[in-house]
Amino acid sequence: MKKLQDKVAVITGANSGIGLATAKLYLKEGAKVVLSGRRKEALEEVAKDLEGDFIIVTADVAVEGDNARLIKNAVDAYGKIDILFLNAGIAPPTPTHEISADHYDQVFNINVKGPILAVKEALPYINDGGTILFTNSVVTQKGFDGLGVYSASKGALRAYQRVLTSEVKSRGIRVNSIAPGPIDTPIYGKMGLPKEVVEEMGKGFAQQVPLGRFGSSEEVASAALFLASDDASYINGIEIEVDGGLSQI
Repeated sequence: MKKLQDKVAVITGANSGIGLATAKLYLKEGAKVVLSGRRKEALEEVAKDLEGDFIIVTADVAVEGDNARLIKNAVDAYGKIDILFLNAGIAPPTPTHEISADHYDQVFNINVKGPILAVKEALPYINDGGTILFTNSVVTQKGFDGLGVYSASKGALRAYQRVLTSEVKSRGIRVNSIAPGPIDTPIYGKMGLPKEVVEEMGKGFAQQVPLGRFGSSEEVASAALFLASDDASYINGIEIEVDGGLSQI
């Protein structure tokens, strides 16, 4: 039997990278998947190549009403939620002396406020024994220049996850997170930096990884499948690093 047979999964940030790779794997393992992202055109494009039972919902996690609409569309389509994978996030680099209120608001609205509001909207519809999963980052464990606000946002999200784990324990809902290291995803292309700067930054990251390379979205998706499946039935409240050992040495 497939690992997620007839489970309903909602995935944010699902139009590319980790979110899309996870959606594909969940569908392959029998789940019904709600793919969400901010860009309608991108969602429609990736939907052409997907196989299985799914719907797409254009939604911006930073907007309160969009979170409510996302969950409503998911429940209207499938009647329940078994897996809520809050993956959407941004990582625009800004050195400390250039941080602005707008930069702070943009990062925290998407990386912190969005997941918190999505959980609030989804909780009444998540089945007892369900799973809530977050994409976090190893930046909460290691300091990278220029990523102060991004690191702070992921630290805040990790703290929230711990409280949430306790608050939903009576319903048997498991709360876990994945902390990717350098992963080859479109997030690097969205940093607003020249291509050569991004490539040089990527080389620097890869050199710090004991395995000597970037990870793939599919490798993170495999962790997301494990944590959402019954294979992880006694794993709760943790953050699992998928980083080639970067955070460990």
